[in-house]
Amino acid sequence: MSEDENGGRTDLRMPDDDEVFAVVTDMLGDNRVKVRCADGVERTARIPGRMQKRIWIREDDVVLVEPWDWQDEKADIEWRYEKAEADQLRREGHIE
Repeated sequence: MSEDENGGRTDLRMPDDDEVFAVVTDMLGDNRVKVRCADGVERTARIPGRMQKRIWIREDDVVLVEPWDWQDEKADIEWRYEKAEADQLRREGHIE
């Protein structure tokens, strides 16, 4: 997705009830990353198999994570935003 010709707003995927915005702070290897979530918690998130070879995740990427029910300091990455989408989320005040 991208902005239309007049620089308008793009509809982005927003978090479901159990998902939160996060920013990747560190690459840990073995398909795991350290993320800083919008709720203030630092978590270890894993990149699921369906994303591993298709979507590249780097430091400072904005992602959606779903914290684990049974272990709150861990999460699964559900979605990665493109740079333009992340800029739009910052402009609209969803993330810092």
